[in-house]
This record gives sequence, structure tokens and C-alpha cells, in this order.
Amino acid sequence: MPSGFGCFRLLSRGFAVVSWLCLNWPREAAWCERSGRADGRRAPAIAVENAGAGMGEIVRGLERALLTRPVPTSEAAVRFLLKTEKGSTKNVAVLLGISQRTVQRWVTTRPGMRRRPSAAHAGLIDEAVRARWQPRVRARQRARAEADGFVLHTRARFGFAAPAGSSDDPRVRLITQYLSGEVARELFAARDAGGGEQQQMVILARALGHAYFRDGGLRAHGLGIAFTDVEFAEFSIG
Repeated sequence: MPSGFGCFRLLSRGFAVVSWLCLNWPREAAWCERSGRADGRRAPAIAVENAGAGMGEIVRGLERALLTRPVPTSEAAVRFLLKTEKGSTKNVAVLLGISQRTVQRWVTTRPGMRRRPSAAHAGLIDEAVRARWQPRVRARQRARAEADGFVLHTRARFGFAAPAGSSDDPRVRLITQYLSGEVARELFAARDAGGGEQQQMVILARALGHAYFRDGGLRAHGLGIAFTDVEFAEFSIG
């Protein structure tokens, strides 16, 4: 089994997985996957417990991969929204669901009258900007990832959930791995449906287990894959 760091085997695209996920509770969340393989064997469980400090890293990494320029923040974000709304503070106010007077205070040049957006308003601004930032670039990058796949570079706790004592036990690993367009389609579909970080981790756990440990499905059947504690996740497209 591979145990080092760095770039690993480039898999051929197009492997199909017919699966559904179930969430079991008693104390902590544990995901499981059942495959639709012709041999009828049950696929191994995938551990994606608490992501800890890495919560949200996968979603943020996907977002960064779709853009060629950073999303505007702070005053630049407000200026961007004004530009998209042809300079109308009223339209920006309607867009954000706040009063026009509030927007006017953000942009006024009158001494002592200017105000910065509150934390709550900053969240609304960021959401509105992201929805309108580089739409054509985003569409182009997504189409490329779904057609050709992507390279995932991540640092996370990853390995077989059992047995203990082998070089493939779960441990923090730095992984650079090509994943197919099918995986990209699953990730984007889950995001579009409102799926959170846990669901993204399930998708990547299955894909990385298939590519990294199972040699494209040729070995290591029946062993669970642990994928937790994601420190960062970067996606390289094209």
C-alpha cells in the first residue's frame, strides 16, 4: 500500500459509483455508503466525524478554484455592488434587504456621516458579491472540472479505519491526487443542493479511498476509509 507523500497515480476517468448515503445518530455522526455493484457486496463505511478547525475548508477551496481574481471585500465590495446596480443605492438596498439610508451612510463623502457595514451587513454584502462575481469564469471552470477532473491538494487525517498498526492507519497526510470529472460533478451537485462540509467530506473520502488506497477498485475491498480533520483543501482545474 502507498504510504508516502506527493503525487500519486493518475486514474483513468469515468469510473461510476451508484450509491446512497445514510446518516446514523446516536452520539456522533457516522456516514455509511452502500454500493450498487453487481456482486452485491456492501461497500465499507466512511468515517467523516467532526471536521474540527477544518470545517468549511472544502467548500471554500471549491469556491477559490472557480475564480481567477479574489472576491472584493470591505469597501471594494460595496463599490462593486453599486457598479452592478448602476450606482443606485436604492437598488443595492433592495438587493440586500435593508434600508436605502443604511447604504447611503456607507458611501457618503460628508464629514462624520460615513459608517462601515456591521458584521451582519458584511455577511449580506459578501453573499451578494459572490453570487455576481465572475459568472462566466465560474461557469467555464466548472464545466472544465466536470469534463476533465481536477487535482486535489489537501492535508487531512486519512487512512483505513481498520485494522490498526499498519502504515495505512488514519494519520495526518499531505495528499496530491487527481480525481475524475464524476467526482467534480458530485461535489458541485451537493453544493447546489445545499449540502454542507460533511457531505463534501463523504464524497472526497470515497473518491480518495478508491484512487489512493484501492488502486482504482482493484484491491482493499471491505476496509473503511477515515477522512477527517481537514486543514486545507485546494482544487486545481485545468
